[in-house]
Amino acid sequence: MPESPDRNAIEIRRVSKFFGGGDAPVKALDTVSVAIRENEFFTLLGPSGCGKTTLLRLIAGFDFPTDGEILLHGQDIAPLPPYKRPVNTVFQSYALFPHLTVAQNIAFGLEMLGRPKAEIDARVTQMLKLVRMEELRNRSTAQISGGQQQRVALARALAPQPKVLLLDEPLSALDFKLRKEMQIELKRLQHETGITFIFVTHDQEEALTMSDRIAVMSAGNILQVGSPKDIYDRPAVRFVADFIGETNFLEATVESSSDGRAGVRLGSGAVIEASVPEGFSSTGKVTVVIRPEHARLAEAGGELSGKLSNIVYFGTDTHFHVDLDVGGTFIVREQNTRDDRRRAREGDRVSIVVGKGAAQVLRD
Repeated sequence: MPESPDRNAIEIRRVSKFFGGGDAPVKALDTVSVAIRENEFFTLLGPSGCGKTTLLRLIAGFDFPTDGEILLHGQDIAPLPPYKRPVNTVFQSYALFPHLTVAQNIAFGLEMLGRPKAEIDARVTQMLKLVRMEELRNRSTAQISGGQQQRVALARALAPQPKVLLLDEPLSALDFKLRKEMQIELKRLQHETGITFIFVTHDQEEALTMSDRIAVMSAGNILQVGSPKDIYDRPAVRFVADFIGETNFLEATVESSSDGRAGVRLGSGAVIEASVPEGFSSTGKVTVVIRPEHARLAEAGGELSGKLSNIVYFGTDTHFHVDLDVGGTFIVREQNTRDDRRRAREGDRVSIVVGKGAAQVLRD
């Protein structure tokens, strides 16, 4: 049975990591702290060079922190080598043995641990069933598809029943459609095994699709941790708002603030209600973000107005770019239907209606 999600599987406490010596060492992680719960699909998300893979390697034991603690179920594992940690890693390259069969690849780690043959055979069969590859057990891994190779790598990593499974951008080599399928498959495997998954990616959609919680990283720091909905709908800082999806930034002035909400005056003079980040106490000028799908076009009566300068069709939806009277461009996203006869056209004067609860004040 999966353990309680209220317990922490991994705790990162003020971890820093420097590479190189001399007068100018490179800071990869800057006093990072985060708790990852039992039976959680937790994602480290950020651009290349932000420190997410470095943090994963520290948990795995492939590198050691310069400062700080890494706890697994309360035990400091930072000094331990990889083979003494109940943690396994699935790499981007899969690292399978092409001269071995699917079953032999899955069995390899168990054999290295000295498990009895009967236990290995039973576990391999169980893993093949879990990843739905029973009929391919005797096939060479050089003769199976990329998606099937990914499943073998997952089965091999899960076979020793690690406390934590680390996944370092394992879907990046797959084509778009297969990646979509494997996103669902990974979440299913995590749910069925009850093992804590820590997933590294730079792909925002992957993170939003699979994660219970996401940590957004930049320049060796964790900027925000929250559920996919929190991260997307309530970004606390500009980097998170800009990195996750598409958004509109508006300058505004705080008129009032209480109980996690603020009344803000836009440049058009309209006053709207906005959510504020935890601990927010600012007055005066702020930046407000509104997602494109949380606003709609109207002929009049909106909080903003301007000229429709560009219309971009995306199949499932259409993006309307409006040059605002107060300056800047605002994007409205509307889902497409068969009937678009009433839609505005380029050059039209339009009004923008902001949805209730759609606006979010940024901390920075």
